[in-house]
Amino acid sequence: MKISIDPVTRIEGHAKISIFLDENGDVRDAQFHVTQYRGFEKLCEGRPFTEMPRLMARTCGICPVSHLIAASKACDQIMAVRVPQAGINLRKMINFAQILQSHALSFFYLSAPDILFGFDADPALRNITGVAQQDKKLIQFGIELRKFGQQIIEKLGIKRVHPEYIIPGGVAYPINKEIANWIMENIDIHLEKVFYGISLFKSVIPNFKDEIEHLVNFDTYHMALYNESNLELYDGILRVVDSKGNLIFEEKAHYNYKNIIGEKVESFSYLKSPYLKSFGYPDGIYRVGPLSRLNIVKNIGTPLANKELSEYRKLLGDVCNAGFMNHYARLIEMIYCLEAIGKILKQDITYNVHVKAVASVNASEGVGISEAPIGTLIHHYQVDKNGLITNANLIIATGHNNLAMNRGVLQAAKRYVKKDDIKEGFLNRVEGLIRSFDPCLSCSTHAIGKIPFEIKVYDNNGIMIRKLIK
Repeated sequence: MKISIDPVTRIEGHAKISIFLDENGDVRDAQFHVTQYRGFEKLCEGRPFTEMPRLMARTCGICPVSHLIAASKACDQIMAVRVPQAGINLRKMINFAQILQSHALSFFYLSAPDILFGFDADPALRNITGVAQQDKKLIQFGIELRKFGQQIIEKLGIKRVHPEYIIPGGVAYPINKEIANWIMENIDIHLEKVFYGISLFKSVIPNFKDEIEHLVNFDTYHMALYNESNLELYDGILRVVDSKGNLIFEEKAHYNYKNIIGEKVESFSYLKSPYLKSFGYPDGIYRVGPLSRLNIVKNIGTPLANKELSEYRKLLGDVCNAGFMNHYARLIEMIYCLEAIGKILKQDITYNVHVKAVASVNASEGVGISEAPIGTLIHHYQVDKNGLITNANLIIATGHNNLAMNRGVLQAAKRYVKKDDIKEGFLNRVEGLIRSFDPCLSCSTHAIGKIPFEIKVYDNNGIMIRKLIK
């Protein structure tokens, strides 16, 4: 017997889930399928390396800045230049704005219906319109937080989507004081809106005890960038800890990421399945993203975020493996992003006119690693003597989580699927665990047209016995 959830809803991109039952109707296996092909690694071959940031930004319309950052950092290495501090600060600031708007989208738009109403609520209510009717302030704050992040991107980079502001060697031009003053004036206002979301989430945690226990709650390794004990979203040491927070290894030279990470392709998905080479496949399962980042750091690095981190750890301990708590971690990172933007704008060096370094090809390859909203993002380029791309390898943040998402679907299915008794709330819980990762499948897949939500149930002989479509 096979249960199909096609497509998974309220995520960025398109995917489906298959759940396989044995002859007794018990769950045997489960798979998370990314159903469209990603061709960006081949599309960039033969292109000048200087085009990579703006070309790779087209990988995604939701988080283009993340790809701009990773691509530009790889190009910095090909040029063998040191980016001026003002350029680094402005790169960080636009990246914080990107993470702010993406996290707002994930929590206030995509996951709020489940958090506000519960997974078993009527689907006619459990949607963004229902949220607006139930808690107008929640949806208003979500819209305004995402808008603020997008406005910062637009003011720095001229365009909200696919800005060409981040370039090899730094950024295109300095920031002016008028823009800086406008941003500073709005930070405190938007911090209050994040805290409203945190207050709501903490108030409903007791309603989700079973989901916290059974939706992606198992031991895995965790990976993120790390810098002097604080949260690091731009650069740093690549660090891996185990499910109890013990250091497994760390790598300062990003060129050596292939010594740590292996990549496997499964026949049921176009999304690669990275794993930790030291532990083999699939035992080398690890996670990236907000939850993993908080598992790795000792502190956040800004006052309000540090204070909320203390509350988070009082509730969950120093290390948390419950995927549902990605939502809480995401909100804490939003506080950090707002505080960190203000911190950068108070530094005199941020306004220096020297924001980029200029050079040509001085190395045959470059690796750019940064933290996207969803987790660690890796861009690796190799070039010929003329600076044309000969090979590219991208490990998208969602890819790092692929094994964990698959195991999470299996864990949830074993908890909630009871033979052929399939309740809509179960289906939503499976989708919800995927949403907790905030997967950006649009980074790796593209679909045209409308895809219906279809559920099929097959008996042990492969004959379809039930079909639901919405």
